[in-house]
This record gives sequence, structure tokens and C-alpha cells, in this order.
Amino acid sequence: MRLYIVRHAWAGQRGDPEWTNDDLRPLTEKGRKRFRRFLALLVERGFEPARVATSPLVRCRQTAELIQAIVPDRPEVVELEALAPGSRLGPLVEWSQQQDGIDLAWVGHAPDVGRLAAELIGDGSAGIDLGKGAIAAIDFAGSPRPGDGTLVWLVTPKLLGR
Repeated sequence: MRLYIVRHAWAGQRGDPEWTNDDLRPLTEKGRKRFRRFLALLVERGFEPARVATSPLVRCRQTAELIQAIVPDRPEVVELEALAPGSRLGPLVEWSQQQDGIDLAWVGHAPDVGRLAAELIGDGSAGIDLGKGAIAAIDFAGSPRPGDGTLVWLVTPKLLGR
């Protein structure tokens, strides 16, 4: 199975007085457009999660909804509290193991997404820096387990000129 780890797309500035509750800070319109173009390129190259789990925070939910809108089979979007800031790998792996081996995407926050990716492909002592809108593809022979994944690719919108 393949697991895509996604950092949310570009959102409004942290600390902006307009968003006193950071949980409600949305994506910017420019961020939405940029991420849509990026996703369209990835879909042409096989990006196709069957289900998308997302942090309940608005910017992640909006990122997951963009994935849902661009991927041809319109994957289901599921909110998981385990993807909120401070994500814990255990509950995410447990949830993923219950998804019948389908390809999944997790949409979350930095630095959590980089740490989660590192724990899935190694012993958790390394780090991976996922920029805004970045996506890492990790393959597993069966169900996902910490340390058993293989990083197949990691791409940022900036790398693809988006």
C-alpha cells in the first residue's frame, strides 16, 4: 500500500489578528490555486489516494478537500484528531491498518508531518523537512508499520515550479 503524507497548503499568516483562533486560519486564495496546479501535475503522474485523513484544523481540511476535488475518483475525506498539531504515530498507524490496504493520504502540520514520515521509514531519529504543500509517498509491503516504509518520492510545489 502507498501512504502519502501531505503538509497543508499555504494559509494565512500565523498570528494574524484576523484569526485569533489559529485552528480557523484558512488557506489563502493564492495558496489554493498554487496547490490545485501542483495536484493536477501529480495526478497525471499517478497520485491517487483512495481515502484522505486530515487534521480537523481548517487549513488541513481545505487542503484535503482540494485533493478530493482533483483526484479523479474523489477520495473520501475523514477528520482524525490524531492529525491535529502534536500528531501521534500510534493512532494514525492503527487507523491506517483498518483501511483494507487502500492507498491513503494523511494531511497535517509541520513539524509533525516530517517527523511522522521519518518514523515510518526509519528509527525516528532523523527528520524530514516538508515545506508547505509538500507530499511524501511511502510504500509498505503490507499494512503500514513504523520503520517498515520505503520513501518512494518527496516533492514540493516549488520543485515543480508551482
